[in-house]
Amino acid sequence: MSLSKHCLNTSLWLITVTLAASLAGCGSNPSNSGYDPESTVSTTSSTRPQPVNTSSAAPTYEPKLTRVSEPVPLAEGHPNEYVVQVGDTLWDISAAFLKDPWYWPEIWYVNPQIENPHLIYPGDVLGLVTIDGQTRITNVRASTYRMSPQARVTPLTEAINSIPYEAVAAFLSSGVILEKGQAEKLPYLLDTRGDHLMASAGNEIYVRGITGDQPSTRYNVVHVGDPLVDPDDNRLIGYHGTLIGEGSLRRTGDPATVALTDSNREAVKGDRLLPATVDAPLNFFPRSPSSNIDGRIISVVDGVTQIGQYQVVVMNRGSNNGLSVGDVLSVFQAGEEIKDRFGGGKVRLPDEQAGTVMVFKTYDRISYGLVMEATDAIHIHDAVRNPI
Repeated sequence: MSLSKHCLNTSLWLITVTLAASLAGCGSNPSNSGYDPESTVSTTSSTRPQPVNTSSAAPTYEPKLTRVSEPVPLAEGHPNEYVVQVGDTLWDISAAFLKDPWYWPEIWYVNPQIENPHLIYPGDVLGLVTIDGQTRITNVRASTYRMSPQARVTPLTEAINSIPYEAVAAFLSSGVILEKGQAEKLPYLLDTRGDHLMASAGNEIYVRGITGDQPSTRYNVVHVGDPLVDPDDNRLIGYHGTLIGEGSLRRTGDPATVALTDSNREAVKGDRLLPATVDAPLNFFPRSPSSNIDGRIISVVDGVTQIGQYQVVVMNRGSNNGLSVGDVLSVFQAGEEIKDRFGGGKVRLPDEQAGTVMVFKTYDRISYGLVMEATDAIHIHDAVRNPI
């Protein structure tokens, strides 16, 4: 078995607390961590990833853990120490040390002398150490006081997220994909209040299907558009959605009354309502899927033709295929079919790897993924497969 396949099919080793627990881990930590300078290569300066906002609380995941025996490839020009910055993500830091960031959980070493050793906070010093002849990454020195909260919106004591919050939270701003079963169950616009055929900001609408929510609950109003068909079997798996605007629940009941507070086009009968919150976990560790995945990108949320880093894509594989949150997939450009002028006939060129996607939300037959790396242009219908 190859190194990548072996490493990526193993789960995390020794990490049993996920990053979301950080909100409860804001106490002080001694700066004396027992770090032995003799066990590392001499310190060099590091290139720090650009900060992003990390404010979010989300579900967490605890995969089973195993130990990996083969060496993990390090990034070219990697630092030997790195000071964690406000706004860093686990992926950013992983990429600073490792050639393939999703190897991070395989070589993380828990330093028992650090309070909450599984968590990574701004001000912590991470370093490469040698343990039993193998290179590991560990928290070699905790920030003395975990950088107590100051006059900021986001407390500096929060542990870092795995992926940028803004990239995931913004995926509703340009559109959304509705799974077939999901679209049929969402609350829908029954009628508008007053003498209006269509509704916009300032109008009230009557909605059926809202149950259990309290007044002032916010919703996104979405127009259900063209059907989304799986290119592999031509089955309907969902619909393209267009964000119409936002509203707030004014009065409960059946129908309920929702006041539209913002709109970019008119809402019409049959439009659906989605909760205005992003139901997606941000604290998890990257890993390879537990089953063999061979799917395709079928949509990109903001409708561009060439897909780049931190854009949200929709794939035609989901939990029914074994995908789960945190799974990492490689993207492959489909090889072009060309004419062989010398041997005759047509030849399809090999698929070429073009990037990396991390799954952050799954449904039965589709899943959302965030493009973490784009080494080449990524397009609709490019293949997504297990990392190699």
